Amino acid sequence: MEIDFLTLFPGMINALLGESIIARAAERGHIKLRAHQIRDFADNARKQVDDYPYGGGAGVLMQAEPLCRCLTHVTAAHGNGRVILLSPQGAVFTQGKAALLAAEGHIILICGHYEGVDERFTEECADEEISIGDYVLTGGEIAACVVADAVCRLIPGVLADESGFQDESFASGLLEYPQYTRPRLWRGRSVPDVLLSGDHAAILRWREEQALRRTSQRRPDLLPGSER
Repeated sequence: MEIDFLTLFPGMINALLGESIIARAAERGHIKLRAHQIRDFADNARKQVDDYPYGGGAGVLMQAEPLCRCLTHVTAAHGNGRVILLSPQGAVFTQGKAALLAAEGHIILICGHYEGVDERFTEECADEEISIGDYVLTGGEIAACVVADAVCRLIPGVLADESGFQDESFASGLLEYPQYTRPRLWRGRSVPDVLLSGDHAAILRWREEQALRRTSQRRPDLLPGSER
């Protein structure tokens, strides 16, 4: 899996993805992560990549040309990939979408900033827009890292035990069942007896029931037939 980031702050990408499981997976060659500085492709001495919007309004927009030059550089060096603009206007990111992107082999994540991106770049160059939720961040780097993390952990070899993502929240469409570890009794709270029974069929039934109950209580919108 290869992921390229077009960003004004490569250090943020490297800091967020340069630790723990994702970093080790990159070291072992299971994934390749590359951050590219958009300002390197500006055509002015100040390396300015933004300007005021036509028609007035607050703030500035990212210009189309530096973004396009950066993208062209990436595709020329590393091949074509699915081009994704991180934007609050995009479709909300889900576990299902992570699985689809993991199958792409190469994705290019564009980190928006300021009041957004010149619409002509989005129309000309982006395959899609993705949002990680209904709120606004100061920039697209954190959102891009969220997408990259969710995608990378689905790549074979990234997780030591690939079953780790098969039973967790959203993998089956439901939230994950409650889990417990030692000690058996903690501050007056005991581990459910069924988990200590050794009856694997009963444990499986209990987990399925708990996953459905928790989803009904916390995220009923995930259940079949619900209005989303």
